Amino acid sequence: MNPAAAATSAAAGWRWRHVLLAPHRLAFLLATLVLVAAALWWTLALLDRAGVGPGLAWELSPSLVHAGVMTFGFMPLFFAGFLFTAGPRWLGVTGPSARQLAPALLAQAGGWLLWLVGSHLHRALAAAALVLALFGLGAVTLRFWRLVGASRMPDRLHPKLAGAALLVGCLSLAGMAGAVAADADGVARAFALGGLWGFVVAVYLTVSHRMLPFLGTLRWVLWLLLGAAGTEALAAGVDAADWTAPAWTLLRGLLALGAGSWVLWLAVAWSRQQRGRTRLLALLHIGFLWLGAGFALSGVSQLAELFAGAPVLPLAALHAVTLGGLGSLMLAMVTRVTCAHSGRAVVVDDRVWMLFWLLQLATALRLAAAVPALPGAGLLLAAAGLWAGLVGTWGVRHGYWYGCLRADARPG
Repeated sequence: MNPAAAATSAAAGWRWRHVLLAPHRLAFLLATLVLVAAALWWTLALLDRAGVGPGLAWELSPSLVHAGVMTFGFMPLFFAGFLFTAGPRWLGVTGPSARQLAPALLAQAGGWLLWLVGSHLHRALAAAALVLALFGLGAVTLRFWRLVGASRMPDRLHPKLAGAALLVGCLSLAGMAGAVAADADGVARAFALGGLWGFVVAVYLTVSHRMLPFLGTLRWVLWLLLGAAGTEALAAGVDAADWTAPAWTLLRGLLALGAGSWVLWLAVAWSRQQRGRTRLLALLHIGFLWLGAGFALSGVSQLAELFAGAPVLPLAALHAVTLGGLGSLMLAMVTRVTCAHSGRAVVVDDRVWMLFWLLQLATALRLAAAVPALPGAGLLLAAAGLWAGLVGTWGVRHGYWYGCLRADARPG
């Protein structure tokens, strides 16, 4: 057998030891596992709500369980895989191995799978699951800050901002765990929403500003976007305390509307400059269009509350950001890293392209479900089922690659 054929034969076999060859392999595999489990669980929960499920017992509100796992479940694991792959290069240091990260990553994945189970069995078990996940996230955060501290690179802004967002994630998750243990579900939801904006969205914005040309040359845009995200994170606590003031609502609305408008303008302007745009760039641009639209719709919603007394489609704005924006960017960025580090061409093939457009359909269905005049329950179930199917298909393919040697026979 010639060397190329031998490499192909070796790469075809899935082995657990291959998962431990690089941090992104283990982190992405566990993230995919939690993602698919969460998507299937949410579809089952909605079926149960519609009266066609197995009649599940509930110890926690399904919406709280959904908010927790969608915010803190799979996203931090994807972040870990990326930050311990690109982060050491940004910082000019040697990163930890997958084996060194394994206890923290396994604690996170195990905690979130237990969270889904505990939501049906006992509140104390669900709270313990959050503590386990917090241990894993805290260990990852500590390791990343050690890399930042060891670096002598003159520009460490983006790693420091990512590290700060990780700290916000730890604090938010700790607050959520305490609130669940204290039977204060409203407070727990506020911590989940605060973690979404102050942690997950902040990491996305920081990494995107570092990597994407149409954002990276404008540092003030980063501060505008982080300011808008930080304001939304604070708003979660303000809303939970039932404290409102016209000046606060106005500030929140204008910041979100301004940030969304700038993202939309920048994405469209840069897109027009490209010739022969690749599918991967199309994924990134559409993801940022959703992100900008979500910010803008959130701003309009807050201004409507100021003048009309009630927000307009707040869940539509939220899911434009999360499912449309963050979901599309996740599909693009994880696919890119996975292809590049598995020795494959960094392209969006027909399968990923189809899954991406199914994601756009799922997002449209979810936004439509937020419109009062439409059949919300049916649309929500359709969106959830479509989401579960597409991430399952995407996850099985990548999960296989993470356990195989690189297709080009290179190490890593």
